[in-house]
Amino acid sequence: MNALLEPDSAKPAAAAIDASAPTRRPRRPLAANGTARARQQVSATAMKIVAPLVGAALLVLVWQLITVNNSSFPTPMVTLAEAVKLFSDPFYRNSPNDQGIGWNLLASLQRVGMGFGMAALVGIPLGFVIGRVKFVNNMFGPIISLLKPVSPLAWLPIGLLVFKSANPAAIWSIFICSIWPMIINTAVGVQRVPQDYMNVARVLNLSEWKILTKILLPSALPYILTGVRLSIGTAWLVIVAAEMLTGGVGIGFWLWDEWNNLNVPHIIIAIVSIGLVGLLLEQALMALARAFTYEQVSN
Repeated sequence: MNALLEPDSAKPAAAAIDASAPTRRPRRPLAANGTARARQQVSATAMKIVAPLVGAALLVLVWQLITVNNSSFPTPMVTLAEAVKLFSDPFYRNSPNDQGIGWNLLASLQRVGMGFGMAALVGIPLGFVIGRVKFVNNMFGPIISLLKPVSPLAWLPIGLLVFKSANPAAIWSIFICSIWPMIINTAVGVQRVPQDYMNVARVLNLSEWKILTKILLPSALPYILTGVRLSIGTAWLVIVAAEMLTGGVGIGFWLWDEWNNLNVPHIIIAIVSIGLVGLLLEQALMALARAFTYEQVSN
């Protein structure tokens, strides 16, 4: 009897086992997965393209609405027509004070490059020393805290007094405003190097040059590039204001000259050109920073 009942009693147990077993969902075909992934990529790309276009259209709409009740303000179409004329020959040169917008942008970029380059040559090594040597950090800390908040244009009269010329004074203003982000970010990057790395360097008895090139520089490089990116943005802001005050060839002086001529479309074109150049400089340095930034791999 017991032997005959065993199969019947085993059925509920088997059913319970089957009921408790996890049910697997049928796998989606590879083609369906690929289609969904492609749709996501297309949607992300569309968002990157459509969103900026919508923002630009909204800006143009607001601009057009402003011109409805203000006849002295040029419409977007009038400004676009003037921009086409300007950029059809941006490098003409009739006289030292009558040059195309291209020459003015290049003159400003040249000043920014010189002032920014000198700031990098001084600021980055000084940041390494400040971050590495505590005594130097304590010595320069109060000086940096005192001079960093000073407006860059406040240094322009000092430059004019020392150099007796507008062009070196503008470069001096760029130098003094660009150096602080480089010093601070480089010093912070050096100070945040993991102590384990420095302990290994002591165990291996590495020279100071080896520590600098093999440990400090790779670890602090993302901080250095962040300081460089902040400095170039500040330098491009300062050169426009400095050229308005000093005159000569440059996009800042060109903008001020167009204001004296009451040529409002050219003023708007200058503003947009300044913004585009600043955006390109910012994006180039951000791409450089991403290329040299690394992530630590966790165990």
